[in-house]
Amino acid sequence: MSTAIPPAFAATANPCPPEMVMIPGGTFTMGSDNSGYIEELSAQEVRVSSFCIDKYEVTNSQFAEFVKATGYLTVAERPLSKEQFPDLPDEQRLPGSLVFAIVQPEAKPLSWWHWQTGANWRHPFGKESAIAHQDNYPVVHIAYEDAVAYAQWVGKSLPTEAQWEYAARGGLDAATYAWGDQYSEKKANTWQGIFPFFNTQKDGYTGIAPVGSFPPNGYGLYDMTGNVWELTSDWFMPGHNHKTHSVNPTGPEQSFDPNKPTEKALHVIKGGSYLCATNYCSRFRPAARESQAPDTGTTHIGFRLVKNLTTERMKNEV
Repeated sequence: MSTAIPPAFAATANPCPPEMVMIPGGTFTMGSDNSGYIEELSAQEVRVSSFCIDKYEVTNSQFAEFVKATGYLTVAERPLSKEQFPDLPDEQRLPGSLVFAIVQPEAKPLSWWHWQTGANWRHPFGKESAIAHQDNYPVVHIAYEDAVAYAQWVGKSLPTEAQWEYAARGGLDAATYAWGDQYSEKKANTWQGIFPFFNTQKDGYTGIAPVGSFPPNGYGLYDMTGNVWELTSDWFMPGHNHKTHSVNPTGPEQSFDPNKPTEKALHVIKGGSYLCATNYCSRFRPAARESQAPDTGTTHIGFRLVKNLTTERMKNEV
């Protein structure tokens, strides 16, 4: 199903700031009954009002402007507090973040992730790495509060999960991917080969790609799936049954992930990343969702923002 722009909007100038796209309000099917992932069950009809969303993921250069103007220090650049981690020695409380590395076939599950001292948005793989000549790449190692701080600075907000998924579908209601029902390595920055052992680079990239390197979806949005996971404002809970026929849902009031029972504060991330492969993860789909702790960044999580329209403009919708 393709959603047309309501006449009230078509007759007026684009109400969105530069580099944002106006997404016309409508009803869509949120979640999936066919993916095999229980956290996407069950698919529900949801309505969202019109809103603006960034055409691209927030880039290194954009985040650098924010840091230059405010002096902001990201979570990954701060040492772990003694109050929160009283039993850790000082050397284990140094600033850092989670970094991915290719491993050998005999490696244990999730051993491809390791804590790297000195890893942050400026130094994605540790203090010896840098983002020189990568101004147009999505910023990573961003924790939830970092994204919120940037959003407040630019006068925008993180999308709800419903807004994000509706925009990611690009008008293709219930399609498997943002472009249709057939997987293609040319449509998004994903992992080709056998994760996490080797990547054939059939899409031209082994890691993050500059924003806009792959075709846009039906709404003109780039990298809504693949490249980097994107933060949303919703708390994570399995499934969508509580969203049945809801309008502008904002998620549950608290979070819980049965796969992470000891973690009590988890937000929804969407879209998968360059580390998602057909043999592992397979979450380069609008319906896909995962949970993420708000105090942790990684080499494959970034964000984009939305700007909600004014009440005056919204009342003209049909």
